[in-house]
Amino acid sequence: MSFDRDELERYARHIVLHEIGGPGQQRLKRARVLVVGAGGLGSPAILYLAAAGVGRLGVVDDDEVSLSNLQRQVLHHTDEVGAPKTESAGRAVARLNPHVEVVPHALRLDEENAASILADYDLVLDGSDNFSTRYLVNRAAARLGKPLVFAAIGRWEGQVAVFDPARGGPCYECIFPEPPAPGLVPACAEAGVLGAMAGVVGAMQAVEAVKLIVQAGEPLRGRLMLYDALGAEARVIRVRRREGCAVCAGAGQS
Repeated sequence: MSFDRDELERYARHIVLHEIGGPGQQRLKRARVLVVGAGGLGSPAILYLAAAGVGRLGVVDDDEVSLSNLQRQVLHHTDEVGAPKTESAGRAVARLNPHVEVVPHALRLDEENAASILADYDLVLDGSDNFSTRYLVNRAAARLGKPLVFAAIGRWEGQVAVFDPARGGPCYECIFPEPPAPGLVPACAEAGVLGAMAGVVGAMQAVEAVKLIVQAGEPLRGRLMLYDALGAEARVIRVRRREGCAVCAGAGQS
């Protein structure tokens, strides 16, 4: 897969990186990545993956841009309030990198459509803001054998992990076998969230995705990164597959 002069200049800082180089940049150009959620986490992840030269970016979101989004959702602009987030995402990517194809999925994932949508992509980033979608995406990705780059944020804290049971790692449900009781984990609208936290953690998701695509370094497979912005601390804990996990048992079997 060749690059034109514009691409060679655009990706020059990647190509000189030993861990990426020309072959890695070609893998990025061939890659198909699905981002679930074009909100606080999806915004920086989409922008950095587009800037990195990922060839095809799928964006799943059924919401519209609202003014309260703009404190953290840097993908969108004030004059796009009321517009579908998938359309806003497409415009932002086109402005940043016209070599990237954006595939909009202006819908909510459910049991009927999740597998067919995820099947068209090499890996998935979950930037959703609710537990039902997280469990749904985890199950679909595991069944299809797709690596899942997970993240979540709240207040001043964030989490990032790579769930990849098809390659020996645990899945989301191994670590969180059941969703928390209603009201135990308040939504961002109720508890608040630092806008820049979304940028930090969403960018971490993009880093993990690039590492997986170009096969560089050690991804957060079997590890969960916990970031505390108030304490300026990040720590990584080992996580294992849970014996008897029904999701992992069917990983890559679809």
